[in-house]
Amino acid sequence: MTAQPASADPEEKPGLLARLRARMPWFDHVMRAQERYNDSKGDFYAAGITYFTIFALFPLLMLGFSVGGFVLVNQPGLLARVEERIRTSVSGELGQQLVELMDSAIDSRGTVGIIGLAAAAWAGLGWMANLREALSQMWGLYRDELPGFVKTKLSDLLALVTTFVAIVATLGLTALGNTSVMANVLERFGIQDAPGLSLMLRVASVMVSVLVSWLLFTYMIARLPRESVSFRSSVRAGLIAAVAFEIFKFFAAIYLRSVLTGPAGATFGPVLGLMVFAYITSRLILFATAWAATLPENMGEEPIPPPGPAVIRNRVIVRHGLAAWQAVAAVAVGALGALGVSHRRGPRR
Repeated sequence: MTAQPASADPEEKPGLLARLRARMPWFDHVMRAQERYNDSKGDFYAAGITYFTIFALFPLLMLGFSVGGFVLVNQPGLLARVEERIRTSVSGELGQQLVELMDSAIDSRGTVGIIGLAAAAWAGLGWMANLREALSQMWGLYRDELPGFVKTKLSDLLALVTTFVAIVATLGLTALGNTSVMANVLERFGIQDAPGLSLMLRVASVMVSVLVSWLLFTYMIARLPRESVSFRSSVRAGLIAAVAFEIFKFFAAIYLRSVLTGPAGATFGPVLGLMVFAYITSRLILFATAWAATLPENMGEEPIPPPGPAVIRNRVIVRHGLAAWQAVAAVAVGALGALGVSHRRGPRR
């Protein structure tokens, strides 16, 4: 716990914030986490993570088009149905142009896939480097010596692949916990139209979503920093982030439904919504990490560096003897002094 600065006036009462921190330990912990977040430039790292998240979408779309092209070219029947659906939905010359554009994209699927893979790898490494550095800063892991460039990139690539697999697994589990999927499963077992079934499915869907997010956030907080951290603290922080993330998703869905009604919202709403979603999610993860790092068991005393080496400088004073003229002057002054004394005394009678 950080010490509060002493007031200049001993009789002055502490402020409201100081009294709340002294009265409520949990509030004091939140304030410590916020101070750690601000001191470690959490908003700056969240903006960088958001940038690479948005930037990585374009090469991922290129990869998606490339994979779709390989699938369609090997299934002529499916390709014919897709072309027919396009002509039915968009009639006239525009529909034919869309079909030709799709055929052109399929023909260049290899080039599009290679470019998309290279760009996705570059953007993904940038995203992972920003995320790992941000998490390390939130934990207070300041390193004096950085590892080599190749070693760092290989470590980031391994973390990127592992995180991608974890995200895909969590998305799959979230899809299984969807209300409609649960309803279909229950219908297969002959369970439907039961009293309170809809409410139970909603609660179960939210619980599954929180559980999956908890697993993902705990993994990111505990395993992505560049140094080993406390797993127990990460589990508690991951639960807080998962609950806050679920609340944020609820309000984000309301925002998207209200924005997508107009033509301007349909054009720019999804992009702005995605940017806000990525930024808020990044801030949630970083603040939860700062919360875990400021738990009492993780806040040890800061090491006091040893004093510097003592330097002893010997002061050598060299005293030379009197010069010849100094000696003659001293004898002359002494003789004059003696003559003056004898002259004052005079002869005795």
